[in-house]
Amino acid sequence: MKWEGDRQSDNVEDRRGGGGGFGGFGGRTVGIGTLVIALVGGAIFGVDPGTILALLGGGGGPVPVQQAPGGGSQRAPANDRETQFVRTTLAYTEDAWSQIFASQGAQYRPARLVLFENATNTGCGTGRSATGPFYCPADSTVYIDLGFFRLMQQRFNVAGEFAQAYVIAHEVGHHVQNLLGVSDQVHNARQRTSEREGNALSVRLELQADCFAGVWANRTNQREQILEAGDVETALAAATAIGDDALQRQSQGTVVPDSFTHGSSAQRVRWFTRGLESGQVEQCNTFEARQL
Repeated sequence: MKWEGDRQSDNVEDRRGGGGGFGGFGGRTVGIGTLVIALVGGAIFGVDPGTILALLGGGGGPVPVQQAPGGGSQRAPANDRETQFVRTTLAYTEDAWSQIFASQGAQYRPARLVLFENATNTGCGTGRSATGPFYCPADSTVYIDLGFFRLMQQRFNVAGEFAQAYVIAHEVGHHVQNLLGVSDQVHNARQRTSEREGNALSVRLELQADCFAGVWANRTNQREQILEAGDVETALAAATAIGDDALQRQSQGTVVPDSFTHGSSAQRVRWFTRGLESGQVEQCNTFEARQL
């Protein structure tokens, strides 16, 4: 992926290396890694999956959290290559979605992105590295512990910067859903349905975010020519690795489709590819698709 020398976003806060505090996990977040850690967290982090699920559902007691130095004040991000890559990728999302919104006579409000380690305060409560990258709609912020990218390589054998950019773009896709009111509609609908129907709505939400990530990749490559040979394959490998069926098969040896919340590997690949090939937001209406 070619990105060096391009604009870097100022909407990044680096909380790595901060102090500690306490907080509860009472809000709702939308993340690419929630199911990942619920299924394989015990093996990787030594955390009981049941405890994680309880925390993600709003239960559990206080856990240590990390705060930025000076009582939460923002400090300048580090300038290592990894941080520069994240800032550049976020800038790409800002440029792409600003263009898309402007074409519809609207103004895009960029997401913020926080880099942290272990745990940190969020508008949705306490965010933990164990959930993987996630988006909090309450504060319009994407939270990432960069250790997740190393986990992708070690646990799922998925490497490459474009695969990492896909993860960031997926979370920003949730931000777009939040701006459009889609997230609230799905959340409200889930309160009135069974668990099975709620899971099905969650799948459609996640697949739309995958499609939005594909739209971002299409638009950004048109503007910046970022794609190199093999880049798309790495993103598809990431989408395959974090499909619900692949994760369930790896962790428990069986697949339970009714429990899917993010979509199967094939579905995630299909919708990312659809966005990538079309570059059109209107091609991402997973909620009216007869077949996912």
